[in-house]
Amino acid sequence: MAMTFYEIPLTPNAQRFYITLAGVQYQMQVAWRSNVEGGWFLDIYDAAGVAIVLGVPLVTGVDLLEPYPDLNFGGSLYAMTDGDPNTVPTFANLGTQSHVYFGIPT
Repeated sequence: MAMTFYEIPLTPNAQRFYITLAGVQYQMQVAWRSNVEGGWFLDIYDAAGVAIVLGVPLVTGVDLLEPYPDLNFGGSLYAMTDGDPNTVPTFANLGTQSHVYFGIPT
């Protein structure tokens, strides 16, 4: 199946923003957790700010939305790093060398 990918614009700092994915408006929040099991984590809320999915780690090599098929996001979400798509985003490179993409089946 072919996919069209759209980059979710991010910067290497904690942030919360509105975004439209597959025609639906959401709020997303990314935050860095500095601990042994840490890294960047994603929270997804509906447009009103009601939590849908919390604490999704930005790992590479998998569809981050695959565990939630019943939530019907209308696509897939992937984290990738320039040069080596399987390198996990670091504190300093999110949005510059590490990117998050939303893919819609075409």
